[in-house]
Amino acid sequence: MRTTGYAPAGGPAIPVEVPVSERGPSPRRVVVGYGFWLFLLSDIIVFSTLFAAYAVLAPRTAGGPSGVQLFHRDRVLLETACLLASSFTCGLFSLAIDVRRRGLMLAFAGLTFALGAAFLGLEISEFADMVAHDAGPRRSAFLSAFFALVGMHGLHVTIGLAWLAAMVAQVWTLGWRPFVLGRLVCFALFWHALDIVWIGVFTIVYLGAR
Repeated sequence: MRTTGYAPAGGPAIPVEVPVSERGPSPRRVVVGYGFWLFLLSDIIVFSTLFAAYAVLAPRTAGGPSGVQLFHRDRVLLETACLLASSFTCGLFSLAIDVRRRGLMLAFAGLTFALGAAFLGLEISEFADMVAHDAGPRRSAFLSAFFALVGMHGLHVTIGLAWLAAMVAQVWTLGWRPFVLGRLVCFALFWHALDIVWIGVFTIVYLGAR
């Protein structure tokens, strides 16, 4: 409870409780954390909308190829393994930050980046193969929804890789400053959120292909 002193004329100061609305702005870390959670929630809403659109449009192949004909599940399994492994190395990356071990942090950041880049490379090759076989996003409503959903996730992975590289550079040049540590926590949350979204993509889009 925050209080302040009020001194009537000629008398001792009397402690008075300050209302919550008048206690001034929250600490920066609280504001940043709250804002980042709002960002993650808004991102989940975007993906939920894309999942809903895909669920409605998946049967609309317009006489073209369906998911069963297009998807190579062995490749998708490899993609999934890369991304889930990157989530594990990202967790080790966070633990290395907690104990302030820069060498370990760099090693696990490198592994996370490499696994994320491998996932992205496999996804791009899948898209290129589909387009080469006349199965691009303009071929049918099903393919439009597929490219929108999976492509949006791939865009987030690309942003995450760029963010990871920038954060490693900040640790290397600025050290373990509080604002750098806060950004590293935000990155880890973002990366794990991408893994959760991918589990939905893998289950609904690839395993549920008809």
